[in-house]
Amino acid sequence: MYEGISLVTKVVMPRLSLTMKEGTVVQWFKKEGETVKKGEPLVEVLSEKVTYDVESPASGILRKILADEGIDAPVAGTLGIIAEPDEPIPEIEEITATTPPPERIGEVTLLPEKEIVREVEERVLASPAAKRLAREHGLNITKVKGSGPEGRIIEADVKRCLEEEVALATRVREVILLKGIRKTTAERVSLSARTAPHSTITMEVNMTNAIRLREEIQVSYTDILVKVVAKALEEHRILNSTIVGEKIKIYEDINIGVAVATEKGLVVPVVRNANKKPLLQIASTLKGLLEKARERELSREDLTGGTFTITNLGMYGVEVFIPIINPPEAAILGVGKVTEKPVIVNKEVKIKPIMYLSLSYDHRIVDGAPAAQFLQKVKQILEKGSELFSISEC
Repeated sequence: MYEGISLVTKVVMPRLSLTMKEGTVVQWFKKEGETVKKGEPLVEVLSEKVTYDVESPASGILRKILADEGIDAPVAGTLGIIAEPDEPIPEIEEITATTPPPERIGEVTLLPEKEIVREVEERVLASPAAKRLAREHGLNITKVKGSGPEGRIIEADVKRCLEEEVALATRVREVILLKGIRKTTAERVSLSARTAPHSTITMEVNMTNAIRLREEIQVSYTDILVKVVAKALEEHRILNSTIVGEKIKIYEDINIGVAVATEKGLVVPVVRNANKKPLLQIASTLKGLLEKARERELSREDLTGGTFTITNLGMYGVEVFIPIINPPEAAILGVGKVTEKPVIVNKEVKIKPIMYLSLSYDHRIVDGAPAAQFLQKVKQILEKGSELFSISEC
């Protein structure tokens, strides 16, 4: 070490998008004390469903990990420290999961629930041993019935209460942390449910011509729907929009997101300008995105910029479901399985392949009538062979 020159380097949370405020540490590729080389992958982080490998900014020893796996860290927050073996490192507080501060209403401070329980416990008539045992097991001592003098709670009372709780408790097989993509999905669907007044309409579609197209050019129903929905959005632009403050912004580009289930959770890769792509190009693009999703190689560009989402549960035997809008979009289309059903054709009962489409839309942006007109257009294209085959080529 050169005198007066510090060889300490901080590993920080990168900013992966303009709106990013924090990211989640997914996994460290090195342990404390291991040698690292500049430029090699050091830690995997997650933000807005995008995973990113942070490269080591310097060579040396990973002396300290300040943000463990599963912890959320702010942009530019220090995740770890790289230094030479004998280099003094600065005192930096570790990043840990935090609890919200006490709320204030006027001049009154609302204490967290544990603080309130502790204050109540101090006023309960109970022996010190009983209070200590209850606290160790997270038991609210106010719920324990005392058998001592004047109703005093003794240690035996707490033990009896704990035994009763164990006898009544449902056994837990596994605990799964809400982190990574699962945590991001939970936050986004919660945001969608809180902010966008959902309304859903459903239509059945005769898929005879769509099946014929699918068999002729070897594409999937999802490939076809991406193209059909994109063309329908050209006529019904209000469904291809978002709401920002007091304004509705209608997008120029039509970028269709397709919900994909992975081992780590739900991701929504995007087919950009789907209305301008031939069907076979859409199929090729989607195939590539699905492969990247399985290998966890989707980039930020693959997952951002969507203006409308399609989610298909037909492969799981689902006929009808109500999808949740993918914020900040205006609508999402839920796709069920194709089922042979009896229908009336020219006053005769025929067996036809039927699919149910469910459109959930943000009622702040779209009313029922224009939403129904859009879904009618999707149905019309799918059922009308001449129109379906013509748009598949452009």
